[in-house]
Amino acid sequence: MQSFLEIQNEVRNALAEGKPVVALESTIIAHGMPYPQNIETALEVEDIVRKNGAVPATIAIFNGKCYAGLGKDQLEYFASAKDVWKVSLRDMPYVISKKLSGATTVAATMRIASMAGIKIFVTGGIGGVHRNANETMDISADLTEMEQTSVAVVSAGIKSILDIGLTLEYLETKGIPVVTFGQDEFPSFYSSKSGFTSPLRLDTVDEIATMINTKWQIGLNGAVLIANPVPAEQEIIAEEMEVHIQKALDAAKEKKITGKEVTPFLLKYIADHTKGESLEANIALIKHNAKVGAELAVAYSKYDH
Repeated sequence: MQSFLEIQNEVRNALAEGKPVVALESTIIAHGMPYPQNIETALEVEDIVRKNGAVPATIAIFNGKCYAGLGKDQLEYFASAKDVWKVSLRDMPYVISKKLSGATTVAATMRIASMAGIKIFVTGGIGGVHRNANETMDISADLTEMEQTSVAVVSAGIKSILDIGLTLEYLETKGIPVVTFGQDEFPSFYSSKSGFTSPLRLDTVDEIATMINTKWQIGLNGAVLIANPVPAEQEIIAEEMEVHIQKALDAAKEKKITGKEVTPFLLKYIADHTKGESLEANIALIKHNAKVGAELAVAYSKYDH
């Protein structure tokens, strides 16, 4: 396994010394935002992680190797290249064996983070049960990976383009704790509100770190999902966003967009039709998640020996 893994020196040294490390995904760079906002955001997010006491490890597959930690040139490549694979678990063997490069989804990022020994992972929003999944059977591999891989995931909730209620039910079935940071209502990515009560609530990163450690110490494998609501000044009212989501879903159906192309299509459609407002919210929430994720990594580092 280690022959397929390349750990950046800064990240390797931090792990060896027991310092807090935060994994970051690369799909958000390659497929989640347009250029140049994607590279600007990627660099700012890494800086936020550092300023809050942790070492950032952006994760991707580059020339057939799994990288935990990218240099600036590599980040620029993933931000600007047009032929980057969007890599989930099913794609990893193909992309690695063909020595290709790929931006990793939540599921693939979690797996590589686990290979490297990184326990805290920050993303924007997780994938989940798609709307009309009873017809399409479209359920993100993010959820099945969270069932088995012991990496804590900090996100702004479940992407609002998905069926949040069914995703929460699925997470409960798989035994994955879902805790919202600082409020009772579960957030919905662009908005701090979703209409669903959070299964759990904790108000400090120390409490969350203790819960994560307890879960793994008693032998319960798998993730903990930490939902971190988007800051109020940057959120978009859920009802307003729903109008754009429905139009985006109709457009995807009309164009027969399926599989892993659905989410990038929907996010781009919504950004285009909200005059960039959704992109601004997306950037704001990933930065906020990076701050909380770094603070959580620092709090958890006292347990991680």
